[in-house]
Amino acid sequence: MDRDENQLARTLKVAVVGGGWAGISAAVTLADAGHDITVFEMAPQLGGRARSVAGTPDYDNGQHILIGAYRDSLALMRRLGVDPAAVLKRLPLALPYPGEPGLRLPPGPPLVAFTRGVLAHGGWPLGARLGLLLAAGGWLARGFRCDAALSVAQLCAGLPGPVKRDLIDPLCVAALNTPAPQASARVFLRVLKDALFSGAGSADLLLPRRPLSELLAGPATGWLGERLRLGARVHALEPGWRVDGEAFDAVVLACTSVEAARLTAGIAPAWSGTAQALGFEPIITVYLHSRGSALPSPMLALREGADSPAQFVFDHGALGGAPGRFAFVVSGAAPWVARGGCAEAVLAQATRELRWATPPVIDKVLTEKRATFACTPGIARPPALIAPGLWAAGDYVDGPYPATLEGAVRAGRNAAHGVVGTGANGAARGSPTNTP
Repeated sequence: MDRDENQLARTLKVAVVGGGWAGISAAVTLADAGHDITVFEMAPQLGGRARSVAGTPDYDNGQHILIGAYRDSLALMRRLGVDPAAVLKRLPLALPYPGEPGLRLPPGPPLVAFTRGVLAHGGWPLGARLGLLLAAGGWLARGFRCDAALSVAQLCAGLPGPVKRDLIDPLCVAALNTPAPQASARVFLRVLKDALFSGAGSADLLLPRRPLSELLAGPATGWLGERLRLGARVHALEPGWRVDGEAFDAVVLACTSVEAARLTAGIAPAWSGTAQALGFEPIITVYLHSRGSALPSPMLALREGADSPAQFVFDHGALGGAPGRFAFVVSGAAPWVARGGCAEAVLAQATRELRWATPPVIDKVLTEKRATFACTPGIARPPALIAPGLWAAGDYVDGPYPATLEGAVRAGRNAAHGVVGTGANGAARGSPTNTP
């Protein structure tokens, strides 16, 4: 065995900075490979943005959903002893609106299910249904690829109005957290490809029916044990690698892009600049309470408008949570943040559009101002490899996906594979790719 092989074979001491889903993924992958890991998390709990609210664990830090195509996220949950079927409610993809069945995909092979679901949509004229199928066929023929400069609105400009209003716009803002006129068509097409056309069940909605921290953060806390340092913000990173003076063979930065840019400013200024230049989109979640009320479906789509901020509402009682609690989600919420919030507007929207057993009241409002990076056309995202022995993991790292839980988990896994595959000195044995 030569020198490089000896180094690659030995146990590495690795620091994982950040304990969100990307950091958990990296830590578990490295630990399973036999390496000595330490996870630094500045918050008092793991989970990053996808967790329950500290102090009030029956509330989540915003409404999160998974889909059937999130295979790596589901595998990570199983690795930590969580049965996805026990904590997630699986539903076939459906976008019902108040009083309207909306688009529903039946079971079966993806192409057949999509075609049948579109043709059966009685709320759209036949011409609109055929127009969507024609456009989808064109995307399929082109391998779901397009010019990187295109926005979703430009890509779908020729689609019938009802299709854009009831399908494209809500799917785009839900998946990319960026409104269609500003959203990357290339990333949107990749989401459609994996969700709608990559296999039976890929488009299924997986809605949490337990507090969000029970999906991953809580089990990971027990699994990591003494390898976890909570409430520990990293102040300085030095080549070598030293984390606040402590020596490591390699480091995975699984913190936010803002924190990663700060820590790498003097080490890799070009990488730091790219990370620092990322824009952000907020998400506002307005929790309403109405005793004795229930929605006709665990999730309903809502039509966004000038006085209607929310695009989706979730019935927590139907998902095994608190009866009478409803989470209204406002994605791409920058205009409403600029106006100082939207709780009263959401309450008015809910009162107008839904039936209630008792008048709804505002229960809690959560605003995540940097919920995701703004997924715009031609966006420059920093690569996973920062420097030899230093890797980035997060949903913002360069790759084909928007800021999703699955993107974070895959980024963590890929960074861990990079550490293992190159050893402490970054010797080339192939860099990880953002593979599905």
